[in-house]
Amino acid sequence: MALLDPQPLHPALWLAAQLTRGTTPCVDTGIPVFSRQLPGGGWPQGQLIELLLPQPGIGELRLLQSPLAAQKLPVALVQPPLSPQPLGLELPPEQLLWIRNTGKPADSLWAAEQILRSGSCGAVLLWQQHIRTEALRRLHLAAQCGATLFFLLRPLAAARDSSPAPLRLALRPAPGGLEIEFIKRRGPQRDTPLFLPLTPTLLQRHASVDWPVPDPVTARSILSELVG
Repeated sequence: MALLDPQPLHPALWLAAQLTRGTTPCVDTGIPVFSRQLPGGGWPQGQLIELLLPQPGIGELRLLQSPLAAQKLPVALVQPPLSPQPLGLELPPEQLLWIRNTGKPADSLWAAEQILRSGSCGAVLLWQQHIRTEALRRLHLAAQCGATLFFLLRPLAAARDSSPAPLRLALRPAPGGLEIEFIKRRGPQRDTPLFLPLTPTLLQRHASVDWPVPDPVTARSILSELVG
């Protein structure tokens, strides 16, 4: 007997062998072979997305380049491990909001939560080495307040920890690109990593060109700029 598709009954139901379509709006990844592996066909908006890395700078920002460049609202980088370069992201400097660490991890979490709840940014990228489960839940709930793209970048070792994030990806460098392991997604388990070739960024193609990096702001000064 053929199995009926349960998703028309409720978006939270799907067969184990199929990717859920759901009702969550998604942003195209700009990489068709990758989009076909994601529920809804793209990066989900208003949800916590985890990117797990062995180390920063392996190509994770190039993976996000297309959806970030498509944003009309500012893109917030919260506690990045390196100084952000707008040209490498192919974003105008005035669209990039850089929030530096004040030395207190709680400040960065607070800033990310306020941005998500305000809906003032099209995308938020938050880097954290250690984060508690209750903080993950707060951030996921805050993301659900709007349609912001929200990426949490964490060490690869966190893959064994539980998380409320509906999408968790482990990224590893590979010659000419990235290997992506689907730790968690609303759909069937993928046994082998997906290899994605990555093209050079505009900065890498024109290394002599440089744009000024925007002045950072501290986490506790962010609200006056965003919702004041």
